Amino acid sequence: MSSDTTSSELKRVKAEAGREEAEDTRETADDKRDDAEDHRAVAESARTEAEAFRVLAEKTRVLHEDLRAQLESVRQEREVLRHAAEEARHAAEEARQATIGAVAATADALATNLAQMQFLEDARKTIRQIKSTDPGDVQ
Repeated sequence: MSSDTTSSELKRVKAEAGREEAEDTRETADDKRDDAEDHRAVAESARTEAEAFRVLAEKTRVLHEDLRAQLESVRQEREVLRHAAEEARHAAEEARQATIGAVAATADALATNLAQMQFLEDARKTIRQIKSTDPGDVQ
């Protein structure tokens, strides 16, 4: 019986050691499963953040395109304004030349009027002199 007891005792000790080893293996597996779950959660979080960054990058691209279109529009408006300013400068130069011509024509007209007025004044003086001379003084 002692051999049976010893054999049973050995089997029980081996079984207990096997159970402890299985428990250790189970704990290791649980730890690895927990680590894998943590890694999966981190990967999911990274995927979510990557998607958010992708959305932001797309919005940034759209904004960039909008700004580029607005910049092109401003450039075209500036070019139109530059052309308009050039045309206004030409019109101002033509108006200046026309003003110079009008002033010259006015000066000519005034000079003509002055000459006519002087002619009339001289004629009046001559007539007065003729009238003031005695008809008997004529030689």
